[in-house]
Amino acid sequence: MSKRGSILYLDGITVSFDGFKALNSLSLIVGQGEMRAIIGPNGAGKTTMMDVITGKTRPDEGEALFDGNVDLLTRDEATIARLGIGRKFQRPSVFESHTVWDNIELALEGNRGVVDSLFHRLSPAEMARIEEVLETVGLTAQARRLAAHLSHGQKQWLEIGMLLAQEPKLLLVDEPVAGMTDDETAATARLLKRIAREKAVVVVEHDMSFVRELGVRVTVLHEGAVLAEGSLDAVSADPRVIEVYLGR
Repeated sequence: MSKRGSILYLDGITVSFDGFKALNSLSLIVGQGEMRAIIGPNGAGKTTMMDVITGKTRPDEGEALFDGNVDLLTRDEATIARLGIGRKFQRPSVFESHTVWDNIELALEGNRGVVDSLFHRLSPAEMARIEEVLETVGLTAQARRLAAHLSHGQKQWLEIGMLLAQEPKLLLVDEPVAGMTDDETAATARLLKRIAREKAVVVVEHDMSFVRELGVRVTVLHEGAVLAEGSLDAVSADPRVIEVYLGR
């Protein structure tokens, strides 16, 4: 796949911390509208990779392009978010003292700031967008509940909804099902599949049964580089992957 056809193009990305190479000439290409799962042992470089993509960490060398030709390495975190890269961390960070609806509204109006948002009247289009996001993440019935009263899984879905409200082209999701019930895990797989019909999604995950439910191409990282890539069955049968990750 060429740079032109990709939503994310990483080539030769190297990041060193005090001589330790967290990323070692990492190369990865994610296509427009693709969902990709990233797996690998602790310390493989998964979080550092996400930090580079979102502008939190500057690599020592390499190339990182978004949406064909946008150079991510010359942009800061806020600019990259506005360009259309949304990142969901492992722990949900929602406004617990606000309702579910208000959380989505605040995310929708992120550029305005909290104070301005309090005095802003929603347009019919904005209200429709909030309702659409709530339906997508399965929280329509919870719209008027305080976020603090949601289950752990529902908080994760709310945070995904807050990212969706900002219309990202690429969603980075870090261990979304950690701590979820089996039912919530299955619902999260369905949710991410729905989102991936319209947006590119990169999922970092340890739960292999969840990765199997996603049914997508898998990239295995090890020691800051790509060790293997392919279907879950293919990478699971790779002796190198078994040795460094699955056999543990």
